[in-house]
Amino acid sequence: MIAQTLTIPQIFEAGMLICFGISWPVSILKSIRTRHVTGKSLGFMVLVFIGYLSGMTAKFVAAAVDNQWPQPVTILYILNGLFVATDIVLYFKYRPKV
Repeated sequence: MIAQTLTIPQIFEAGMLICFGISWPVSILKSIRTRHVTGKSLGFMVLVFIGYLSGMTAKFVAAAVDNQWPQPVTILYILNGLFVATDIVLYFKYRPKV
C-alpha cells in the first residue's frame, strides 16, 4: 500500500535518507563499545540534527497545508533525527573530561 503512494522523487529521497541513516547506528555502536568519541564533531552532529529537524518540519507543514497525513518518508527523517540525537547524547557522556 505504501509503495503505491510513493512518487519517484520520494523514492530517491528515501534512498538518500537510508544511505545517510546507515552511518548513525554504526557510529552509536562504536561509541558504546569503545566509550570514546574521539574524532566526532559536536558542531557537525548539531548541524546534521538541525537539518533533519528542518526536513521533518517541511514534511509536517506540507501535510498540514494539503490537509493530509505526512508522506511516509517522514518516518526516515524522524528515525535519523533520533539516531543523531542519540549520538549527541553519547558525545556528552563519553567526551574527555577536562
